[in-house]
Amino acid sequence: MTIIADLHIHGKYSRATSKDLTLPKLEKYAKIKGVSLLGTGDFTHPQWIEHLKESLIRKENEIYYTKTNFPFMLTTEISLVYTQDNKGRRVHNLVLAPSFEVVSQITEWLKTKGRVDYDGRPIFKIPCPEFVESLRSISKDIEVIPAHIWTPWFGLLGSNSGFNSVQEAFHDQTKYIHALETGLSSDPIMNWRLSQLDKYSLVSFSDLHSFWPHKIGREATIFDCKLSYDSIIKSLHTKERLAGTIEVDPAYGKYHIDGHRNCNVALKPDESVKLNNICPKCNKGLTIGVEHRIEELADRPYGFKPADAKTYHTLIPLSEIISAIMGRGIMTKSVVQEYNKISKIGHEFKILLHTPREELIKYTDIKIADAIIRYRNGEVKIEPGYDGVYGKPLF
Repeated sequence: MTIIADLHIHGKYSRATSKDLTLPKLEKYAKIKGVSLLGTGDFTHPQWIEHLKESLIRKENEIYYTKTNFPFMLTTEISLVYTQDNKGRRVHNLVLAPSFEVVSQITEWLKTKGRVDYDGRPIFKIPCPEFVESLRSISKDIEVIPAHIWTPWFGLLGSNSGFNSVQEAFHDQTKYIHALETGLSSDPIMNWRLSQLDKYSLVSFSDLHSFWPHKIGREATIFDCKLSYDSIIKSLHTKERLAGTIEVDPAYGKYHIDGHRNCNVALKPDESVKLNNICPKCNKGLTIGVEHRIEELADRPYGFKPADAKTYHTLIPLSEIISAIMGRGIMTKSVVQEYNKISKIGHEFKILLHTPREELIKYTDIKIADAIIRYRNGEVKIEPGYDGVYGKPLF
C-alpha cells in the first residue's frame, strides 16, 4: 500500500508550538492534507505521553490507532548538545520506537541524564555515539534518524555546530544510522551531490509546530509497504519500499541561502565568499545557509543523479499560493475560507499534484487555479529564505 508519512512532528508541550496541538487536531488536518501516517512526536514528555495513551486505543503491528482508526507511530526528537574536538556540537535526532513499553524505558534512561518535563524536545549532554549505543541496549528495534541535517544551528552537517560527515558524529555507531532527514532548505538534487550520502535513505518530514495544513505534511516520505513498524523500518534500512518524498522548494526553507536577518541581508554563496562570510552592514558573521554548506562538502556537480535515486515531488503549501494571490496573510479569514472551498475537491496533495485546471476553476478563483498550474509546471520562482526567514513564492 502507499503510505504518505510525516514522522517528525511536535505536540503542545514543545516550545514555540500551538497550545491547541492535540492528536485529534493532527488527525483532522492530516486527512485534509493527504497524510496517511503521522508520528506522535514528543513521547518523553510526561503530559504528552498521557495524552497519547488516552488517544491511541489500539495497536496493530506496532502502529497505534485512534478511535477513528487513524495511524500513528511513536516518535520523538531529542536535542544533543555537547563538545567534541574542542567545538560545541548541537545535533537533533529523530527517534522511532515500537511500543509504549520501549518508550517508557527510553524515558527512564533519559531521566538519569536530565529532565524530560520542561519541553517536548528535551536537551541532553550526550554525545551521538553514546546516544545510539544506549538506545540500542534498550531495544534493537529503536531507530535513530539525524534530523534536518543541514540546519545551521542544530543539524548533523550544519554550518555552525555540525560535522563534515556522519562518521565524524557517530563513530562506531554509524553502522546503525540508515536514514537522514534532509530538511526544508535542501532537496534531493542538492543532496545527491555528496557521494557520502548515497548509502542512506534520504527522508523528508515537516517538523511541524502547529496542525494547520501549511505546516503538517509540508514535507513527507512516501512508502510502498505494509502499514507496520517493521515494514517502515525495513524500508529505511534497504530503500526497497521507500518510494520517494514530497519536498517544498528548497528556496522556501528558512536557511536556504546565507544572510543576516537583523540587517535584512540575504546573499548567495559566491557573494558571501567575496565578503569572507561577514555581514556588510554590521560586520558580524553571516548565518551560512544550506546551499553554501552543500557547496563546501559536495564532491559532485549540480545535476548528478544516482542510479537508485528516488522520485520526489516539489510543492509549496496550498495556503501559501492562495495567500500570495490574494495578497493577504496565510491565517486570515479570507485565505482560510478559500482554502476550505477548494478543499472540497479532495486532499491537498491531490489538488496540487493532479487536479486539472478545468476542475480547479469550479471551486476557486481562476487566478488561484492558474497559480496552482504554474507552480505544478515549475514556472514560479521563490525568493529564497535565509537566517530563519521563510522564502516567498513570486507569482
